[in-house]
Amino acid sequence: MSLLRTIKDCLLVTIFGVGLCLICMGHYSTAEAADWPQWRGPNRDGICTETGLLRSWPEGGPKLLWEITGLGKGYSSLAVTNGKLYTMGDVRLESEKVQCVLAYDLSTRKRLWAAEVGPTHSDGPRCTPTVDDGLVYAIGTDGNIVCVDADTGKVRWRKNFLSDLGGRNPNWKFSESPLVDGDKLLCTPGGWNAVMVALKKKTGELIWKCSMPDIGPKGRDEAGYSSIVVAEAGGIRQYVQLTNKGLIGVAAKDGRFLWGYNKIANRTASVSTPVVHGEYVFCSTAYRTGSALLKLTAVGDSVNPAPAAGVGVNAEEVYFLNARTFQNHHGGFVRIGEYIYGGHDHGKGKPTCIEMKTGKVMWQQDQPGGGSAAVLYADGHLYFRYQDNVVALIEANPHRYNLKSTFTLPKRPGMSGPGWAHPVIVDGNLYFRHADVLMVYDIKAEYRRAAQ
Repeated sequence: MSLLRTIKDCLLVTIFGVGLCLICMGHYSTAEAADWPQWRGPNRDGICTETGLLRSWPEGGPKLLWEITGLGKGYSSLAVTNGKLYTMGDVRLESEKVQCVLAYDLSTRKRLWAAEVGPTHSDGPRCTPTVDDGLVYAIGTDGNIVCVDADTGKVRWRKNFLSDLGGRNPNWKFSESPLVDGDKLLCTPGGWNAVMVALKKKTGELIWKCSMPDIGPKGRDEAGYSSIVVAEAGGIRQYVQLTNKGLIGVAAKDGRFLWGYNKIANRTASVSTPVVHGEYVFCSTAYRTGSALLKLTAVGDSVNPAPAAGVGVNAEEVYFLNARTFQNHHGGFVRIGEYIYGGHDHGKGKPTCIEMKTGKVMWQQDQPGGGSAAVLYADGHLYFRYQDNVVALIEANPHRYNLKSTFTLPKRPGMSGPGWAHPVIVDGNLYFRHADVLMVYDIKAEYRRAAQ
């Protein structure tokens, strides 16, 4: 009996140990890398779900793991997936400089291919490539949209916003990062005739085109510099986009124009990607404009009067914050729980926390860096990347401002113009691009390094 009891006890200990190990492995897997396949991450919201990251940085910043050059001019951020990195840049191919989609192998840090998109621009492209199902989609500043094989760089199809889709070019050219939704590729040629279009992602064939009605006197009937996000609100799946005429909603199924909000527009540029949370949309533009929260609700008609019928959508203004309270230039903002975090003021990035549902400013502080700030969230912290390459780590705490650490990216040849490219975190590595240069920092906590 004692021998049987001993065997049973050993089995229980073994089972418990294996179970505990599996639990720990399961818990640790939440800290593993998720792909960053497009603009602002998997959900286009600037949220990285990784954990086990440094809670503060040593003096001088985290460890610089590696850096590469040769990306060319451009403000494009990065897509990182399947061991590869994709971006855009104005680079030399043979004897000519052209605008390209670029692919790099992360293990060797060597360029795999460069696929030509179109002509160069004075300060390069702004689009972040979108990677989906073995294909890469990108938009050039002249409105060329291309579909490229992710492994070989071969162009599968291309179209032009102006000549093929009837779009309208904004002053600083096209900057959008395209959206893949199911079998559709969504983009914003702009203008009243084709404010938004859906293309078959494999062929580029037109599925639908949305015309833009008159939504108000502010702004211009043209594409803005923002990117489309998906909303499920008012009983309708819809695409929300900020154009230079204002914020709009378009039905995903058939491209029907649903609603428009002109008050957020200005005469110069609408840039920051809206944030969607359930039936609410938060948006902001600079140039002395401000911010707004909209509530999207279903409306019926004489045939189907019940809101549940989902015939249309009403966009109701919950509140409007003037430019003195909060205006975001182009660094964007993130929603964490019930709060919005971002940089305030035109050409600036004053750290700010706003209660999303009420518009109450919880705190607002002087900025630790210079110029506008691109904002990213991960593991309880905000990463503010300022255009002068000061990087700040700020606790995502709605009740108090807590600046944890700062450091400045080192200067390198080829880092021309402002540092506007948005940062990316994948597998505990923090990526910064500044024009021709890419730097990658290790921000994994010690226990995570040990576990790997």
